[in-house]
Amino acid sequence: MSNKETVVIGYSGHGWVLSEAAISFGFRFLYYIDLKYAARNPYNLTYLAPAIDENFQDWNSGYQYLLGIGDNRTRFSIATRLAERNQLMPTIIHPDASVAKNAEIGAGIFIARNAAVNPFASIGDYTILNTSSVVEHECNVGCAAHIGPGTVLAGNVRVGNRTFIGANSVVKQGLTIGDDVIIGAGSVIIRDVSSGTKIVGNPGREIR
Repeated sequence: MSNKETVVIGYSGHGWVLSEAAISFGFRFLYYIDLKYAARNPYNLTYLAPAIDENFQDWNSGYQYLLGIGDNRTRFSIATRLAERNQLMPTIIHPDASVAKNAEIGAGIFIARNAAVNPFASIGDYTILNTSSVVEHECNVGCAAHIGPGTVLAGNVRVGNRTFIGANSVVKQGLTIGDDVIIGAGSVIIRDVSSGTKIVGNPGREIR
């Protein structure tokens, strides 16, 4: 943990879950950034700005930023902007999560309550491993992906960049899922999935 003052970007459902985990580590939460003032402010934070862009006034204020955004493309875009300016984006691992010591964990990641990351798995920058998800041995999850609550990636699965796998889905071992894929909740994936596709069902099938 850093002693820097903390700003959470995205202050609603996912942002609140991320904030709860970070607060448990003693992060100094002061500000939030969202499109507008939040109707609810459960952590009593101060509204800092409507967006992170070239006009943002606080680039050099020494903050650290938490990525409280569930949408993969938006999270990736904002994280890229922060990285270009060398801003700190700490990884948050909930105290109730289990992460193997020899797993590779990138920057700006959130690993939620009861998630499990097993040996020799690799998790790319800005990814979300949501509540009770399982990433088995030797899996490789790309940048800014989102593995939904209760989802299981069996051993040696490859998940591409910005891919979303919905809650309680299961991916058979050894499969490859491409970039920018959307997999609906409860799907069972038994074949490789090409980039840019949408998959639902058991067994998973492509929809257009």
